[in-house]
Amino acid sequence: MCRKLALAATVLIGAGVSLAGAQAAGAAATSASAAQPMTMSSTAPQPAAAAPAPAPRRKATPDERAAADRLEPLARSAFWAREVDVDPTDQVAGVRLASALRALGQYAEAANSAQRVLVMAPDNIDALMENARAYVAEGQGFYAIAPAERVRKLTPKDWRPLSLLGIAYAQVRRGDDAMTAWGQALALSPENPAVLSNMAMELAAQGDAAQAETLLRRAAAQPSASLQVRQDLTFVLGMEGKLTEAEHRLRVDLPPDQADADLAYLKAVSQGEASRQEASKQGGGPKQGEGFAPAAMAVTPPDPASARSWASVKGSGG
Repeated sequence: MCRKLALAATVLIGAGVSLAGAQAAGAAATSASAAQPMTMSSTAPQPAAAAPAPAPRRKATPDERAAADRLEPLARSAFWAREVDVDPTDQVAGVRLASALRALGQYAEAANSAQRVLVMAPDNIDALMENARAYVAEGQGFYAIAPAERVRKLTPKDWRPLSLLGIAYAQVRRGDDAMTAWGQALALSPENPAVLSNMAMELAAQGDAAQAETLLRRAAAQPSASLQVRQDLTFVLGMEGKLTEAEHRLRVDLPPDQADADLAYLKAVSQGEASRQEASKQGGGPKQGEGFAPAAMAVTPPDPASARSWASVKGSGG
């Protein structure tokens, strides 16, 4: 009889019937069993109770999500990966996961996370931007152009896709198109420090450090200028041999050990630039805009254009 009770309740609960329905079914089974002769001892061992089904995992609350965005990238990526696992259709979680992965330097995974959102919602602006940012961060600007262009068409008053397009164009050596895109971004957001910094670092890569310095001073003077913008100015000052001001700026923004390391780098850049200019005067060495060859460094420092590609989108909003 007990087995029939358990069986009836289990079948009904498994079929989605409420607990009250299961109890009613059990009572009916008891009545039916009462009319039948007992065929088993009342002292027979009872079957073990079935283990309760695990409670389904829930999505995080809005407050938990807001708190997660303040975590460092590794913990943030773990949080948003769980949210995506709980609900693969959660577009916000997919975009936030892409952003966290990008901050960890996992650019291909970041692009893939954004792309999964775009499969569900091809015009999701945040996913398009994250997809483009991931490609730019990886130095694959060619693949960032299409999503950034899509955002530009969807949001013609937004400066961010234009700023990002400029970086992508610069990566594929379309310097004139890059300057045009940044000019359009400045028309929408005048004196925007991120856009000015992008333009300046492209000019620095082309060998026009003086004009780059002018733009970067304008950018760094803005209240919203980021640390990256100020570091770009410091780098260009080092290129020009203005090491006293560069050192002062480094020591204001960075802890002593990091400031010492960056200053040593800038001194090497300055020495290399001086050697390059001297060689150019004598008819040898790389021409203006071809890069730097610091005499004091074992390896050539990165081209400012490639260094800018990731740094400029990391915290600028572009």
